[in-house]
Amino acid sequence: MMLVDSHCHLEYDSLAADADGVMARAKDAGVGFCVTIGTKLANFPKTRAVAERFANVWCSVGVHPHEAAAEPLTDAEPLIERTQDPKVIGIGETGLDYYYDHSPRDEQAANFRVHIDAARRTGLPLIVHTRDAEDDTIAILREEMEKGAFTGVLHCFTGSQKLAKAGLALGFYVSASGIITFKNSEALRAVFREVPPDRLLVETDSPYLAPAPHRGKRNEPSFVAHTAAALAAVKGVTQDEIARTTTDNFFLLFTKAVRP
Repeated sequence: MMLVDSHCHLEYDSLAADADGVMARAKDAGVGFCVTIGTKLANFPKTRAVAERFANVWCSVGVHPHEAAAEPLTDAEPLIERTQDPKVIGIGETGLDYYYDHSPRDEQAANFRVHIDAARRTGLPLIVHTRDAEDDTIAILREEMEKGAFTGVLHCFTGSQKLAKAGLALGFYVSASGIITFKNSEALRAVFREVPPDRLLVETDSPYLAPAPHRGKRNEPSFVAHTAAALAAVKGVTQDEIARTTTDNFFLLFTKAVRP
């Protein structure tokens, strides 16, 4: 069994301080690859350095919606330039977060559209963060898709059936995090029951959102095995099958990642 943690933050201090241990435990848990996700251009060198340090780690480049005011983007070139690096396999994370509203909503939307342009022009998948902003997220994705096709994933999916269906209709993948293991997440598990197997990914979003039985602790890539086990139960398949399916899906979406 081999799993891919399709979304983590290995450059964050709580994981970076124990990087060798984190990656050793991931290997022991059957996690073959990780993607450490860009959230600020100012921190991209650190993100990229982690990916360079480990042969089985890739990275993305992007500006999280929380950082849209601090790092406004007027065009896609700063993102596209960084995708020339062989370790960069995705654009984001980007999107809309109306739960915290750390950046003005119009600035979040403007950055979101620039990231979409970068994804369209590079052919790399878009990594979408959306929280309490379903209608605007759907509207922007649909409007931009009409300008030209792009691919992507709704990461750490916690949304409604409406959002899942809209994303799937646009060709997007849907990624399960540790939240799917929480006792109060039955509505979310119901959504995942309806997601086609060939559109599923798994992730940790570590160091956040540790799955049961580690809830409340620092999350790390090895814990994606618990998320995969919960997803397998939801889909009524074996853990080996969900590992095989989500790993195959990862390499179909992130085509720049070289599968051994």
